[in-house]
Amino acid sequence: MEKKRYALVGTGARARMFIDALITTYRDVAELVAFCDLSQVRMDWYNQHLQTLAGLPPLPTYHAEQFDEMIAETHPDTVIVTTIDATHHLYIIRAMESGCDVITEKPMTTSAEKMRAIFQTIERTGRSLRVSFNYRYAPAYTRFRELVMQGAVGKPLAVDFSWILDTNHGADYFRRWHREKQHSGGLLVHKATHHFDLVNWWIASYPQQVFALGDLSFYGKQNAEARGEQYAYERYTGVPEADNDPFALTLENNEMFRGLYRAAENETGYLRDRNVFGEPITIEDTMCVTARYRNGVLLSYCLVTYAPWEGLRVAITGTKGRIEMDIVENVNHLQGNGEARMNASKGPFKSARIRAYPMFALPYDVEVPTGDGGHGGADPILLEQLFSPTPPADPFNRAASHIDGAASILVGIASNESMRTGKMVVVDDLFVLPDKTADERGK
Repeated sequence: MEKKRYALVGTGARARMFIDALITTYRDVAELVAFCDLSQVRMDWYNQHLQTLAGLPPLPTYHAEQFDEMIAETHPDTVIVTTIDATHHLYIIRAMESGCDVITEKPMTTSAEKMRAIFQTIERTGRSLRVSFNYRYAPAYTRFRELVMQGAVGKPLAVDFSWILDTNHGADYFRRWHREKQHSGGLLVHKATHHFDLVNWWIASYPQQVFALGDLSFYGKQNAEARGEQYAYERYTGVPEADNDPFALTLENNEMFRGLYRAAENETGYLRDRNVFGEPITIEDTMCVTARYRNGVLLSYCLVTYAPWEGLRVAITGTKGRIEMDIVENVNHLQGNGEARMNASKGPFKSARIRAYPMFALPYDVEVPTGDGGHGGADPILLEQLFSPTPPADPFNRAASHIDGAASILVGIASNESMRTGKMVVVDDLFVLPDKTADERGK
C-alpha cells in the first residue's frame, strides 16, 4: 500500500502530537515529507527529534515564504497546519489551491472574513479540511453525547457550561502570543472553540444569536498594580527576581522549550515566557456568553482563566430530564513545579463524574469510560481517525469538517463583536452556515 504523504507548517510545541504519531504509530501507512516554519532553529530541533525518537533521517525544511515551493517539491497529499491562529487561513488556502487536503489545528481561523475565504477555496477546489477537535474524542465527552442521542434528556432545551482554567495552564495563554487578540482572536475563539464545538455537537445544532461580556480582570499590569503588586521583569527565564513567582515558567527547565523557543529567540524575537502581569495584553481573562441555537436550545457559558483548579461543569436539561458532568483536569497546588502542572492539564482526567436526573424517576450515576493518552484519552483516538487508512466506524460523528470548525468559531467571533458593540449579534449577519444533514445530526 502506498503511504499517504504529509507536510507540516508551524513547528511549535503543538505540532509534536502530529509529528510523533506519523513517525511512530502510523509510519507504515503515512510519511512525513517536509517541515515549513518561520524558524530554522525549530525545524532543526524537530529533525533531531526524528532521529532520536524514530531513527529517521532529517526532512527537507522550508522557510515560510517557501511554502509553495515545499508543496511543489515534496508532493504532499495533506498539509497539517499548526501555525499561530491568525495565519491558518493563509496556509489552508494555499495548500488547497496546490491540490492538497488539509488538517488544521483549532481554531480553523480567527475572523469571519478569513473563514469566508476558506469556504470559497473549498468550493472552488473541492479539497477537504478537517479541524482537529480532540475533545470530541475524549471518552467522557463522547459518553455525554451518547446520552443525549439515547434520549436521556428528551429534547434538549438548555445548556449550562462553565470551563475553568487554572493559574498555570490558564496563565500560559498570557505568557504567549495568545495574549494579543490580533494573533489568537482572544480566548473565546482560541480556547472556547473547543467548548462551543462540544455544545454544537452534543445538541446537534448551530448558533443563531450571541451576546457576550468580557474583561481583563486578573492578568495584566493594571490589575496587578491595583492589588498592590509590582513586577519589574518582562519575562521569567534568567530573571532571579522571578525565582519565587508562582506564575513563572522557566524555559531552561524544559528540553523542548529550550530547543523550540529559547534557542530560537535571536532568530524570531519571540518570547515564550512573558510576564502575565506585563504589557501588552489585549484579550479577556473573564468571559460570559449567552447564545440561542437554531433548534431553540439556550446556552449559558462562562470561562475564567485564573482558578485554583482546572476542569468543567456542564449540564443539559430537556423535556425528559437532566444530565450533569463534572471533570477535574488538574488541581495546580497539588502538583509539582510549573512544568509538571501544565503538562498535567493535558493528560488523563483527575476525576470524571456523570449523573443523570430523569424527570420523574430516581437519579443515577453513569459509568464514565476512560482512556489512555492526552486530553482525557482523546488524542490517540483522534490520531487514529486522522491517520489510519481503516479507522473504526464512528457512530458519534466526531469527525469535524470545515462547517463544524466554522460553527464553533462563529460563537467566539460573534462574542467578540458583541463585547465590542454591547449588542446581541445575529450569527447569520456574520456568516450563513449551511443546515446540518441527517447524518451530521447523528440521526
